[in-house]
Amino acid sequence: MKIKTACLLGLLLLGHRWAFSQLLNENDAAFTRADSLRGSLTPLRTCYDVGFYHLNIRVNPQTRSIAGNNLIRFKVISSFERFQLDLYDTLSIDKIVYKGKNLPFTREFNAVFVQFPSTLALGSIQEVKVYYHGVPTVAKRPPWDGGFVWNKDVQGKHWVGVACQGAGASLWWPCKDHQSDEPDSMAISVAVPKDLVEVSNGRLRGKKTLPGGYERYDWFVSYPINSYDVTINIADYASFSDIYQGKNTKPLTLDYYVLRENLKKAKTQFAQVKPMMACFEKYFGPYHFPRDGYKLVETPYLGMEHQSAVAYGNKYLQGYLGAATSPWGLKFDYIIIHESGHEWWGNSVSSKDMADMWIHESFTTYAEALYVECMYGYPAALTYMNAQKGNIGNEEPIIGPYGVNKEGSGDMYNKGMLLLNTLRNVVNDDKKWFAAIYGLSQEFKYKTTTAEELIASFNKYLGKDYTYFFDQYLRHAQLPKLLLYYVEKDGNIFATFRWETDVPDFRMPVKITTAKGKYEFIEPTTEFKTILLKDLPFEELHIATDLFYMDSEVAPKYFDPKATD
Repeated sequence: MKIKTACLLGLLLLGHRWAFSQLLNENDAAFTRADSLRGSLTPLRTCYDVGFYHLNIRVNPQTRSIAGNNLIRFKVISSFERFQLDLYDTLSIDKIVYKGKNLPFTREFNAVFVQFPSTLALGSIQEVKVYYHGVPTVAKRPPWDGGFVWNKDVQGKHWVGVACQGAGASLWWPCKDHQSDEPDSMAISVAVPKDLVEVSNGRLRGKKTLPGGYERYDWFVSYPINSYDVTINIADYASFSDIYQGKNTKPLTLDYYVLRENLKKAKTQFAQVKPMMACFEKYFGPYHFPRDGYKLVETPYLGMEHQSAVAYGNKYLQGYLGAATSPWGLKFDYIIIHESGHEWWGNSVSSKDMADMWIHESFTTYAEALYVECMYGYPAALTYMNAQKGNIGNEEPIIGPYGVNKEGSGDMYNKGMLLLNTLRNVVNDDKKWFAAIYGLSQEFKYKTTTAEELIASFNKYLGKDYTYFFDQYLRHAQLPKLLLYYVEKDGNIFATFRWETDVPDFRMPVKITTAKGKYEFIEPTTEFKTILLKDLPFEELHIATDLFYMDSEVAPKYFDPKATD
């Protein structure tokens, strides 16, 4: 179905990244027991650490059902007899097997509580296998709400995908569905009708013909992986491959799976991948999952950052479904660049809690701007970033509530990008700035982290404490507001200024004009300060708002500049 241009422009005016972040119902004012069971780290979850999954399922597109099992290998962190798994109650559990015997279990909402026959020893490695079946949740509006997408291509063949960020992997497979615990590796075996192709994360290790006209695809992920990144893609795919040779790295395989009718278009559109890889390697280091390779897979929904199998549904158009808020946004395919940026930020550097999804989205949206800078220069990147300001609400904090599987404001995309660019200009040292970005990417590679940990490391790399900065931009809805007043007195011209903020010790330096056409740093605090201006008319008093994302009040005032009220 074609989307008319008017609809696209309307989508942009509403802020497409706002929509991307609305993975849960934003109207829910209170959190339920179900939210806590899903989002909190109780002793029934912290008592074990998942090391490996082997998900082995059969997908029947005709009945829109799945059936199979998941082997869960884990290490006992603290001795226990009972632990929590997660699986939506729309799916039936047939049995849970431990050492050849069925374990008793109970279910509350989407949580599964499993009882072991005796206490599991501290430090021991254990395995359970969960057998299940059913009709998984269907996504009503993918990828913004989670679930399966059952579609067909122009030839009438099945075209199936799944996207479950926010809603959770447990809507279709049993796991420990919390971002803090990623398996070190994972096997994914998916059986599909033999006239179709199945693509999942990682490397294809083999295929096996099964009875009943099915073929099983066996994939292996050799790195830690977020549970919501685990995916299946089923269609009559055509495929082609390429190689990217980075600096001082082994060749990286690039594999593309697309609908057959789109093969020619894909070969043209996906040529953007190699220059993208070069740009991201420059800023963040080499691709973080080289053993598993890089794949783009055409999906019946817009896109998702599925690790090493990035979902692509942007209809082979530039920008976001063919539209952008600046000319620079039409220089690239938004889904290719943004979702691939998550291979560094989100898939590799991951947040422990949904509340800190800004770590995924702010840095990845900033990666878009860095791609523009890499290809076209910093002025182009500034235009690209500042054109997104109209899509920011500043109504809720970027960091969400912890422990209830709830992310913060959708401003984590565009506001997150602009706050990072603001901090870059506050630091005013690109060598130090880019070393910090690179350092974060390497330090937290294959790890889950928190806002506090990441900000502490940022401060370390930058050599200065910017906690006040992050507190204002991430933990409060409103922007810092600079009160800047132009004062004439006794033949002299002054500027008096202070910050109006939620954070009491906010002290961000910012550039203003101190003479006609000349920008210099001032260092406002929450108390008024005064500087002398040089023959500057009021009309020429400006703030460098293209470099600093902030609110301001600039006005001529006639009062004693020594006043502090």
